[in-house]
Amino acid sequence: MDSTPRTPHPAGNTSGRVPGQTHEPGHGHGHGHEPAHGQAHGHGHAHGPVEPASNRLRKVIAAVLVPFAAAVVVGLVVLWPGGAPDHARSGVGFDQQTRQGTVVRLLDVSCKAVGAPPAASGVGDACQKATIEVASGPDKGATFTEIVQPDQTRRYTEGQGLVLAYAPNAPQGQRYSVSDVDRGFPLALLAGIFAVAVIVVGRMRGLMALVALAVSFAVLTLFILPAILRGDDPLLVAVIGGSAIMLAALYMCHGVNARTSVAVLGTLCSLFLIGVLGSVFVGRAYLTGNTSDETGVIHSLYPHIEIRGVLLAGIIIGSLGVLDDVTVTQVAAVWELKDADPGASRRKLYAAGMRIGRDHIASVVNTLVMAYAGAALPLLLLFSIARSGVLRVASSELVAEEIVRTLVGSIGLVASVPLTTALAALVVSADRRPAAALAAAASGGARSTRSAGGGHRRRK
Repeated sequence: MDSTPRTPHPAGNTSGRVPGQTHEPGHGHGHGHEPAHGQAHGHGHAHGPVEPASNRLRKVIAAVLVPFAAAVVVGLVVLWPGGAPDHARSGVGFDQQTRQGTVVRLLDVSCKAVGAPPAASGVGDACQKATIEVASGPDKGATFTEIVQPDQTRRYTEGQGLVLAYAPNAPQGQRYSVSDVDRGFPLALLAGIFAVAVIVVGRMRGLMALVALAVSFAVLTLFILPAILRGDDPLLVAVIGGSAIMLAALYMCHGVNARTSVAVLGTLCSLFLIGVLGSVFVGRAYLTGNTSDETGVIHSLYPHIEIRGVLLAGIIIGSLGVLDDVTVTQVAAVWELKDADPGASRRKLYAAGMRIGRDHIASVVNTLVMAYAGAALPLLLLFSIARSGVLRVASSELVAEEIVRTLVGSIGLVASVPLTTALAALVVSADRRPAAALAAAASGGARSTRSAGGGHRRRK
């Protein structure tokens, strides 16, 4: 009888053999030295993948996020507006009725011959006489003419689609006028190219990103905007709607796991900071939010709306998308650092994550400022034509509103980096074995391998 001790096969050897050994059924797989904490099959080595968050930590995260998600759902149900409220029709701008139209014929005529007002000097006397057909509504098939002067920016082509303003109470022959150009096809084509590019590059994750985008748009148009028009507190509506968008977008795109939950927590805390700072400085700067024609029309149609609250809601919603990017990136960076060095301490992970985060801050803050600057470019032109000084123009409500919006959002972005990095370092390091234990497990596996090889050599 062979008295040589049976030596377990090394973990991770999928064949169940060591070199030079003839496998005997019934030996080798039943009594190996498995590393603790479930790191079988080679996961005890320092280069293996990082374990998922512990059950205790999952319970802590769930204890925070589950009540928050429940509160968001309750808020959506309680404040759900059921559509935009009715109002007295103004008949101007976006509040007027519209019909579809098509340019069916164009003639070059003399402006004087058709009695058009004189055009600006130097542009000539060639006008266009456009015959436009109504393409929708009860008057479908009716036509009317419009004179296009040479100094007008908009020029027509035959077959071009138009948006017609419809005034039902006007005299016959004056009910229709051209309001805008129909841009449906080029916009739909561009959206299709965007969707294809996202799916081709991002694959399934890109597809989920598009679904999350559709959900975000639905929350914005079906909940946030109608609820504000109904007269609900715009700040509360923005917080609930923004939180719903954040939860849907992050979990749909990145999965329901500890990493995503840490990003959600970091985004939530940063949004709270942005809301507090926005409330304080909008009040301290005496901003009313009623600085554009659009807000003036909205206030005239819905006098009960708190325009200052709309300004705060815009600051929160405008910062949400960039915040998601920052928090997800920081959490992913910390997780990858832990994968690369499983024995790294929380302090080491935080320091390394912050080195990445500082580069992220520099680029994202500049991105946010440039995005706001691009949207408010006409306001920036005031700086070049102002005669009362740059500081005086900057302190005017028209410009100060954009400054507060930009700086409050940027402060929230900057704060999200150390906050999210600290949370990620804490979570990824919780309930994991220290470096000494990992090294002991690795050396123990090596000794087991050497012992197994020696034992089988003796059997020969």
